[in-house]
Amino acid sequence: MLYWLAQTLDFQGVFNLIRYLSFRTGAAIATALVIGLIIGPRFIGWLRVRQGKGQPIREDGPQSHLAKRGTPTMGGLMILTAMIVSVLLWMNLSSVYVWACIFVTLGFGAIGFMDDYDKVTKASHKGLSGKFRLLCEFAIAGFAAWLIVGHNGTALYVPFWNGPALNLGPFYYVFAAFVIVAFGNAVNLTDGLDGLATMPVIIASLAFMLIVYLVGRADFAEYLGIPHVPGAGDLTILCGAIVGAGLAFLWFNAPPAAVFMGDTGSLALGGTIGVIAVSAHHEIVLGIIGGLFVVEAMSVIIQVFFYKRTGRRVFKMAPIHHHFEQLGWAEATVVIRFWIIAFVLALAGLATLKLR
Repeated sequence: MLYWLAQTLDFQGVFNLIRYLSFRTGAAIATALVIGLIIGPRFIGWLRVRQGKGQPIREDGPQSHLAKRGTPTMGGLMILTAMIVSVLLWMNLSSVYVWACIFVTLGFGAIGFMDDYDKVTKASHKGLSGKFRLLCEFAIAGFAAWLIVGHNGTALYVPFWNGPALNLGPFYYVFAAFVIVAFGNAVNLTDGLDGLATMPVIIASLAFMLIVYLVGRADFAEYLGIPHVPGAGDLTILCGAIVGAGLAFLWFNAPPAAVFMGDTGSLALGGTIGVIAVSAHHEIVLGIIGGLFVVEAMSVIIQVFFYKRTGRRVFKMAPIHHHFEQLGWAEATVVIRFWIIAFVLALAGLATLKLR
């Protein structure tokens, strides 16, 4: 909105600042952070009144979690509100990548909201049918992939390899949709402890803030040997909005949490980072930067696979953060150590920018 206004005024005077991505990214972080901190207290109070008993707590989970009964969920609405307002305010809304990301954010957020609402109203942790959720998610992700492919093609770029990109052709649509859906659900599975998913999402967003800026610049992309995607640089502002909104939410989600993110936030944030990675042609690098989320998702898949076939569990409990809780780790210990892992993996992912 402000970019359009500045462009209409030919970037005269103070509006010249809006021309620069660095300024708008910093402004997006600050805007989302301030909005989140302002609306947080009243939002949490409203959720408490509306939800009563709050998010249902699993009886078969760690016993320490039973003390969290009554904590409201759907805090992701705070994140999405701050994030979307900041994006609409500072981004160049003529970019197709912006609208693809917003579509996934709102679409996955709506699915997560319905799931949270179902859990709260039925006082059950089951939520919506898994098949129904996946069907809706793939429909949304598929449309976003169609929008993106129309502008940056069907090439898959492989890190650590300086050879030509792999042209997946029509299969790329399926691959891109899978990346978006898989990462959305991986973040969703990770959101099980206070602050556990929020900080790694912020770390991944900071990493992709740099990546999308570099792929959006032809000179930097050529120097680093990474794909150049004209217009993708504007996604730095979206990454900044995620960081600002995430920090504001973490203020209220820090142990002991006053509110839970819920599927409303975790599914939307994961899907958004997934579509950012697809837009930047860094899908494989996403698996490195978001390696913590990948491990969390794989722990659930492994647990279910082996339990159905052998009747035995590989982990004491899945996702894997609960396994460490069952081993006697304090919740804060699990969270902080997983943050450290997320930070190291983000650095490893950024290292691929030059190792080609």
